[in-house]
Amino acid sequence: MEVRSIVLGPDEPYELRLTGRGARGYVWTWQVTGDADVVTVDEAPVGRAAPEAAPPPGAAVERAYVVRGRAPGGGRARIRFAQVRPPYPDEAPYDEFVLDVEVVSVTGAA
Repeated sequence: MEVRSIVLGPDEPYELRLTGRGARGYVWTWQVTGDADVVTVDEAPVGRAAPEAAPPPGAAVERAYVVRGRAPGGGRARIRFAQVRPPYPDEAPYDEFVLDVEVVSVTGAA
């Protein structure tokens, strides 16, 4: 499990790319803890150059997520991404990624 720490200002975005295994039934989920109201997390589209560039069946597909600091800022949140298979909720995640986010206030003080 990788852990990464970042600092964001209010309304500042951070794009995170994670390798997906959707063809094998896995999806990325996320849970925000700490000061959960200081960040938002949204899945972002991942563009392809052309339709013929689609990956072959069963191939890993990259997923993109945008984490954004929320105004007015000032707080810390931990986002735990887990790659799971929804039909098997008791199964351990295939992969995990933790993002520690500090959102600084407009004046720069946390």
